[in-house]
Amino acid sequence: MKVQVVATMMALSVGGCASVFDGTSEEITVNTNPPGATCVFYRENIQIGSVVNTPGILNVKKRKYDITIKCNKPGFGEASYLNHSGTSNLIAGNIAADVILTAGLSSIVDSADGADNEYDSVVNISLVPSGYGVASPAAYVTPTPPAPQAPTPPLAQSSCTHDQEVQARIAKMNGYTGGPKCD
Repeated sequence: MKVQVVATMMALSVGGCASVFDGTSEEITVNTNPPGATCVFYRENIQIGSVVNTPGILNVKKRKYDITIKCNKPGFGEASYLNHSGTSNLIAGNIAADVILTAGLSSIVDSADGADNEYDSVVNISLVPSGYGVASPAAYVTPTPPAPQAPTPPLAQSSCTHDQEVQARIAKMNGYTGGPKCD
């Protein structure tokens, strides 16, 4: 029994918990509307891969740096998505087990190889047709101010309470003839 415990501790210290259970890479699925776009993945402004015809999947190495996905299709403007690198759901359990079993060694391994990070696994990006972007500054028109209005005459005193007036308006809007007569 002691041999099994020692062997487990050594295995976990060589490859961190997240490395073993969650891996050091993951697949990101890219869907575009409309489909058929080409999407290029960048990490720290360096191209790390692409999907030539969406929808598609790219396998990326997990790192602590965000991934920018830029998609293009003829007749449409470029669209981009920032896929943030976040911590894996396993990280809290890993740290607790790591302190007990490996004195912190597996957390160091997981952090070094990126296994404790993760990205959004499905990304949906909408492309806007060309010509539907922001208008040029010359196209803006300065609005004319509204014409001054005559003062509103004071409201007539009603014999109804506020609640009765509201009920009467609702009844009138819905075509009911009964109810309070507050007009």
